[in-house]
Amino acid sequence: MSFWESFWDIIWWFFWVFVFVSYLMVLFNIVADLFRDHTLNGWWKAVWIIFLIFVPFLTALIYLIARGRGMAERAAASYRQQQDAADTYIRSVAGTSATDEIEKASKLLAAGTITDAEFAAIKARALA
Repeated sequence: MSFWESFWDIIWWFFWVFVFVSYLMVLFNIVADLFRDHTLNGWWKAVWIIFLIFVPFLTALIYLIARGRGMAERAAASYRQQQDAADTYIRSVAGTSATDEIEKASKLLAAGTITDAEFAAIKARALA
């Protein structure tokens, strides 16, 4: 066996490993999206799962075509919810409240460090 034959066999093997791992990631994302979707009832979720088990490639392709936009929207909403929860937790641990932030901003305004527009932006963000 020559060097180039074995080289291309290795490249081919890595390609198929990449395809398989990518396919598994798509399947896991589809299952996660099914359970994240609160508008879809349990029977439809079960049907999707059954088809994913028995006809996985075709079902995954159909799912991505039919529900891809909603999948992206649910993922973005989940990310925003997690980000808001993390921000709330950080604020609670840091001990800063809206009143503290506005007070700090008013001291900066009185010292001339920030402008009225910046103070208004900080105040609006603290009260949000």
